Amino acid sequence: MNKTWRVLDVNRERAQEIEKKFNVGALVSNIIAQKNLSDNEIEKFLNPTRKDFYDPFLMPDMDKAIERIEKAIKNKEKIIIYGDYDVDGITSTTILKRFFKDMGVEIDTYIPNRLLEGYGLNKKAIESIAKDYTLMITVDCGITSIEEIEIAKKLGLDVIVTDHHETLDEIPKAIAVVDCKRKDNKYPFTQLAGCGVAFKLTQAYCKKLNINENEALKYLDIACVGTISDIVPLVDENRIIAKLGLKLVKQTKNIGLREILNQIGFKKIDSQTIAFGVSPRINACGRMGHQEDALKLFLTNDPIDARNLVKKVEEYNRLRQETEKKIFEEADNEAQNEIKANKKCIVIGSEKWHHGVIGIVSSRITEKYYKPSILLCIEGEEAKGSGRSVKGIDLHKAIVDCSKYLKHFGGHSMAVGLSLETKDFEKFKSEFEKYIDENLEEDLVQELLIDEIINNKDISIESVKELSLLEPFGEANYVPKILYKDLKIDSIRSLSEGKHLKLTLKDDNFMIDAIGFNLGNLVNDFQIGDKIDIVGNLEINEFNNFEKVQINIKDLRKSV
Repeated sequence: MNKTWRVLDVNRERAQEIEKKFNVGALVSNIIAQKNLSDNEIEKFLNPTRKDFYDPFLMPDMDKAIERIEKAIKNKEKIIIYGDYDVDGITSTTILKRFFKDMGVEIDTYIPNRLLEGYGLNKKAIESIAKDYTLMITVDCGITSIEEIEIAKKLGLDVIVTDHHETLDEIPKAIAVVDCKRKDNKYPFTQLAGCGVAFKLTQAYCKKLNINENEALKYLDIACVGTISDIVPLVDENRIIAKLGLKLVKQTKNIGLREILNQIGFKKIDSQTIAFGVSPRINACGRMGHQEDALKLFLTNDPIDARNLVKKVEEYNRLRQETEKKIFEEADNEAQNEIKANKKCIVIGSEKWHHGVIGIVSSRITEKYYKPSILLCIEGEEAKGSGRSVKGIDLHKAIVDCSKYLKHFGGHSMAVGLSLETKDFEKFKSEFEKYIDENLEEDLVQELLIDEIINNKDISIESVKELSLLEPFGEANYVPKILYKDLKIDSIRSLSEGKHLKLTLKDDNFMIDAIGFNLGNLVNDFQIGDKIDIVGNLEINEFNNFEKVQINIKDLRKSV
C-alpha cells in the first residue's frame, strides 16, 4: 500500500530556545517545538507531578456521585461495580474495588461475559443485580444504556454511571452521570480512559472526606495500564497518569501485575511493555470468555494464586492468537473482494467467526487497506461486531447515522462495537457504505508523519537515549519518526523465514543497521548498492552488553 510522506514543520528559532531553556539536545527540542507548547506546558510535559491533576469535582455530577456513595456506605447498603471485559474495564473495576476495600468498605463486582452478554449493561444482569444491591457503579460503560438504567430504577437499583465514551443526544437518568463527553462538561480534559474516570472518583472521595491523596495515587500503576491499553491520547492528564503510573509499575505492589510482567520478561518496562505485553494478555481473557480470571489476577494477594492465573492467561492468549490468525486469513479474502468492487469501506460477516477477536481483526484489516472496516459475527438471528476507522471518518457518527438497523452500539470516533438482527445485515451494510461514500470524497491514502530529517551527525547513543524524555509514547504522542535519505545498501536479507527485513546501510564512512518487522516481502525489491530513503524510529539495540543505534523501519523507497 502506498503511503505519503510528510515532514512536519519545525519552528527552528523556538526549538533553539527550548534547547537552551530545558537543556535538551537538538533532536528532542525540534520534536517538542512541533507540539506548540508554552514553557509551562513543556515543563509539565517533561516533568509532570501530582500537583498537575485537575480538581475532580470539575467533572459533571462528581459531587452527586460522591454524595450517593457516602450515603450508601453510611447506611451499610450493598454496592456493586459493573465493569467491562477489556483492560480498561478490568483496571477500572480493580481501582474502585481495591480503593474502597482500603477504606474498609467491601464492594462486589460484575463483569459481563463478552461472548454471552456482549458489551455494556444488559437487562438480565440488571434484574439479577437488583435482587441483592441498592447501588451500582458502572465503570467504562453505561453512557448509552438509557433503557437498562430505566429498568434498574424501576427495580429500586440506584445507578452511578462513570464512563468516557461518546454520549447520545440523551444521557441516562441515573443518580449521577460522570462522563466528560457530556455536552455540559466543564472539565478541562475530555479524553480520559474509563480507568482515568474511576481514578478521578477516588481522588474526589479522598478530597471530600479529607483522606490523604496518596490513598488514590497508589493505584496509578493500575490506571496507567488501563490508560495505555485503551489507546486514548497520551497528552495532558493521560500523560500524567501514564508517566507517574509507569514509575509505580516498575515497583508495583500489585502481585498479579508483577507476575504478568515477570512472565513477559521485557528488559525495559515502558509504554510498549504495557501496550504489546500486558494489554494483549489481559484482553485475551475477555475475548475468550474468561474475564473473571483477569480481574482475579489484579485482585489477588496470593503469589501462588497469581502464578496459576498467569498460566491460564498465557493459555487464553495463545488460543486468541490462533483464532485471530485463522479469522484474519478468511476476513482478508473477503476484504479483497470488497476492494475489487471499489468499496470505500469494508463491511463483512461470517457465521464461522469468533466475535471475541473480530475487533483485533478489524484493526488489522483497516491497517492493511487503510479503509474503515466493520466485521460481524453472525450467530443465528443476531450479528455482533466491531469496527475500526481511519483519520477523517468519525465511525461513531457513521453508525449513529445507520442506527435504525442496530440493536446496540457504542464507542468513539475510531472504534465501535455494535449488534443488529441478522436479517438487517445487508440493509445496514448498504446504509453504512452510502454514508462513507457521501462523507469520503476520495480514497484515503495513509500519511506517514515525519518529525525530522536527519543525517549521521544527528545520531549517537546519547541523542537516541535522550528521546526517552518524550516517553511514555502512545496515541497523540507517537515514537518520533525520522527520515534518513540517500543511504547505500551494504547488505540485505530476510529473517524469521522471510518475515522480517534486515539491512546494513552506509552513509559515506558511517554504518547503521536497520530492521523492518513484517517487511520481509520487500527483500527482492532492493539490492546491494541501491540508494534508499528510510522512515523509521531510532532505537538502541543491545547485544552482548554492546549498544548501537539502529533504525526500526516504518517505510522505505529508492532514492530519487
